[in-house]
Amino acid sequence: MTTYRRKGSVSNGMWWMFLISILLFWLPVIGPLIAGIVGGKKAGGVGPALVAVFLPIVTTGIALFVFASFLTGIPLIGAIAGFGALALLLLHIGPMLLGAIVGGLLA
Repeated sequence: MTTYRRKGSVSNGMWWMFLISILLFWLPVIGPLIAGIVGGKKAGGVGPALVAVFLPIVTTGIALFVFASFLTGIPLIGAIAGFGALALLLLHIGPMLLGAIVGGLLA
């Protein structure tokens, strides 16, 4: 009888990507790439690795958009600040996405 053991989890991959990208923020392209590789490997495959990349970026972008609107008191200024933060997050996602695909293939 064979038992199936799951290789990784999406939440584990997200945690590793977040932690390593925070620690390696000073490496502009290499930091997110390394974070993506490690997180993709911890996620256990290409599909879970893609979810582990996009879910934190989207939720962080939405949260920054909402909090910036609440903190400024002027929805237009908050929207501009939130969209600026979302643009920075989307620039960060390219190397992390490539790393997650590579890490997912290595898992």
